[in-house]
Amino acid sequence: MQFSLWQVLVLAVVQGIAEFLPISSDGHLVVIAPLLFGGSESPPGLLSVSIALHVGTLGSILLYYHRRIARLLGEDRRTLGLILVGTIPAGVVGVAIKLAAEHVVESPLLAGLMLPVTGALLLWSSRRPPGTVEYNQLRWRDSILIGMAQAAAILPGLSRSGSTIAAGLGVGLTRPAAVTYSFLLAIPALAGAGVLEGLSIYAKGPPLVPLSWMFAGGGVSFVVGLAAIYSLERVLQRGWLHWFGWYCIALGVAVTAWQLVGTA
Repeated sequence: MQFSLWQVLVLAVVQGIAEFLPISSDGHLVVIAPLLFGGSESPPGLLSVSIALHVGTLGSILLYYHRRIARLLGEDRRTLGLILVGTIPAGVVGVAIKLAAEHVVESPLLAGLMLPVTGALLLWSSRRPPGTVEYNQLRWRDSILIGMAQAAAILPGLSRSGSTIAAGLGVGLTRPAAVTYSFLLAIPALAGAGVLEGLSIYAKGPPLVPLSWMFAGGGVSFVVGLAAIYSLERVLQRGWLHWFGWYCIALGVAVTAWQLVGTA
């Protein structure tokens, strides 16, 4: 099984939408990729494609939040420290998985099992009373807690944005602050994953998927991601999180059944 350009671009659209809507982009990629090949197992090279597409959505975050990022580097140094501390759990877990259990993050069955967990988090978040804390007022331990939620979301099907937003609400952040901090926290994590994959490609030789196709996919996920990140703020304002929760639960049940029947 080898990727075609159209398959990379389809996954790029999926990544751009699902990275910012709290429905797990990794979960959708490992579920949809096998379907593009008419099978039930992830095709070789999916992790490299996935990371390239994540780097594209990183560009969306950098553009959308560029003014706030500039403040982090200038007057808001405390928040920069909070983000760096909160990134440590994901960095440790990400490197460990890359070195020892890379196949785990490409499992459609695991994605099916984790999607209902994402759904439950979203249903809880939709009922959580709004907090009063802004992200620059977070305690250090709260930043680590949110970072641990981000680290857990390396598992496919467990939404990174959904997990970190839920954790942010859990420690008392306002809804807009939870969204903003979730995406600011993603910047070093996604950048680190991109660097790690780049070093892996350099060490192992050319990837299974042409670099030009991965660059094209990253560009598409960047453009689609801009629209999706704008949409998420509207979703929270209108109280629609529960609809995404029920969607993740239903999809998780369907994917798990598909995987179990397909391997029986």
